[in-house]
Amino acid sequence: MLMQGFKDGVLPLFGYAMLLLAVVAFVLAAVPREDAYRAADKQTKTFWLVVLGMTVVVDVFLATFWFLTLAGLVASIVFMVDVRPALKQVSGGRGGRRKGGSSSDGPYGPYNGGR
Repeated sequence: MLMQGFKDGVLPLFGYAMLLLAVVAFVLAAVPREDAYRAADKQTKTFWLVVLGMTVVVDVFLATFWFLTLAGLVASIVFMVDVRPALKQVSGGRGGRRKGGSSSDGPYGPYNGGR
Protein backbone atom coordinates (compact mmCIF):
# COMPACT_ATOMS: atom_id res chain seq x y z
CA MET A 1 0.00 0.00 0.00
CA LEU A 2 2.83 2.41 0.83
CA MET A 3 4.65 1.53 -2.40
CA GLN A 4 1.46 2.09 -4.40
CA GLY A 5 1.08 5.58 -2.89
CA PHE A 6 4.70 6.36 -3.69
CA LYS A 7 4.33 5.08 -7.24
CA ASP A 8 1.09 6.97 -7.89
CA GLY A 9 1.73 10.16 -5.92
CA VAL A 10 5.37 11.05 -5.38
CA LEU A 11 7.12 9.48 -8.35
CA PRO A 12 5.25 11.49 -11.01
CA LEU A 13 6.18 14.67 -9.16
CA PHE A 14 9.86 13.77 -9.50
CA GLY A 15 9.29 13.24 -13.21
CA TYR A 16 7.64 16.63 -13.61
CA ALA A 17 10.44 18.30 -11.64
CA MET A 18 13.09 16.67 -13.86
CA LEU A 19 11.21 17.76 -16.98
CA LEU A 20 10.93 21.32 -15.68
CA LEU A 21 14.66 21.41 -14.89
CA ALA A 22 15.49 20.12 -18.38
CA VAL A 23 13.25 22.68 -20.09
CA VAL A 24 14.68 25.55 -18.02
CA ALA A 25 18.25 24.38 -18.71
CA PHE A 26 17.48 24.12 -22.45
CA VAL A 27 16.07 27.66 -22.57
CA LEU A 28 19.01 29.03 -20.56
CA ALA A 29 21.44 27.23 -22.89
CA ALA A 30 19.81 28.82 -25.93
CA VAL A 31 20.14 32.41 -24.68
CA PRO A 32 23.94 33.06 -24.61
CA ARG A 33 25.91 33.61 -27.79
CA GLU A 34 28.13 30.86 -29.22
CA ASP A 35 31.33 32.77 -28.48
CA ALA A 36 30.47 32.89 -24.76
CA TYR A 37 30.76 29.09 -24.64
CA ARG A 38 34.21 29.27 -26.26
CA ALA A 39 35.31 32.09 -23.95
CA ALA A 40 34.19 30.09 -20.91
CA ASP A 41 36.13 27.06 -22.23
CA LYS A 42 33.02 24.85 -22.20
CA GLN A 43 31.48 22.59 -24.82
CA THR A 44 29.80 24.32 -27.75
CA LYS A 45 26.33 25.79 -27.66
CA THR A 46 25.19 23.19 -30.20
CA PHE A 47 26.44 20.37 -27.97
CA TRP A 48 24.46 21.63 -24.97
CA LEU A 49 21.33 22.29 -27.01
CA VAL A 50 21.43 18.75 -28.43
CA VAL A 51 22.07 17.12 -25.05
CA LEU A 52 19.44 19.15 -23.21
CA GLY A 53 16.96 18.83 -26.09
CA MET A 54 17.37 15.06 -26.01
CA THR A 55 16.82 15.21 -22.25
CA VAL A 56 13.50 17.00 -22.75
CA VAL A 57 12.43 14.47 -25.40
CA VAL A 58 13.38 11.52 -23.16
CA ASP A 59 11.56 13.06 -20.18
CA VAL A 60 8.40 13.60 -22.24
CA PHE A 61 8.23 10.46 -24.38
CA LEU A 62 10.54 7.84 -22.87
CA ALA A 63 10.07 8.37 -19.13
CA THR A 64 9.99 4.61 -18.54
CA PHE A 65 13.69 4.33 -19.44
CA TRP A 66 15.04 5.41 -16.07
CA PHE A 67 18.69 5.14 -17.13
CA LEU A 68 18.17 7.72 -19.88
CA THR A 69 16.10 9.91 -17.58
CA LEU A 70 18.81 9.90 -14.91
CA ALA A 71 21.52 10.60 -17.49
CA GLY A 72 19.51 13.60 -18.66
CA LEU A 73 19.08 14.75 -15.07
CA VAL A 74 22.85 14.64 -14.60
CA ALA A 75 23.36 16.63 -17.81
CA SER A 76 20.83 19.26 -16.69
CA ILE A 77 22.48 19.58 -13.28
CA VAL A 78 25.96 19.86 -14.82
CA PHE A 79 24.74 22.63 -17.09
CA MET A 80 23.06 24.53 -14.25
CA VAL A 81 25.89 24.32 -11.71
CA ASP A 82 28.98 24.39 -13.96
CA VAL A 83 28.34 25.77 -17.43
CA ARG A 84 25.75 28.45 -16.69
CA PRO A 85 27.78 30.22 -13.95
CA ALA A 86 30.84 30.21 -16.25
CA LEU A 87 28.76 31.71 -19.06
CA LYS A 88 27.38 34.39 -16.74
CA GLN A 89 30.88 35.28 -15.59
CA VAL A 90 32.20 35.57 -19.14
CA SER A 91 29.14 37.46 -20.39
CA GLY A 92 29.18 39.94 -17.52
CA GLY A 93 25.89 38.72 -16.19
CA ARG A 94 24.27 39.81 -12.98
CA GLY A 95 26.73 41.47 -10.65
CA GLY A 96 28.51 43.27 -13.48
CA ARG A 97 28.77 47.03 -13.92
CA ARG A 98 25.60 49.00 -13.45
CA LYS A 99 24.19 51.03 -16.28
CA GLY A 100 25.62 54.50 -16.23
CA GLY A 101 28.49 53.50 -13.93
CA SER A 102 32.07 54.51 -14.48
CA SER A 103 35.01 52.18 -15.07
CA SER A 104 36.45 53.50 -11.80
CA ASP A 105 33.42 52.50 -9.76
CA GLY A 106 34.18 50.03 -6.99
CA PRO A 107 31.74 47.79 -5.18
CA TYR A 108 30.84 50.57 -2.68
CA GLY A 109 30.91 53.56 -5.00
CA PRO A 110 33.38 55.53 -7.09
CA TYR A 111 37.05 55.06 -6.44
CA ASN A 112 38.76 58.41 -6.14
CA GLY A 113 42.39 57.31 -5.76
CA GLY A 114 42.65 57.89 -2.02
CA ARG A 115 41.94 61.65 -2.19
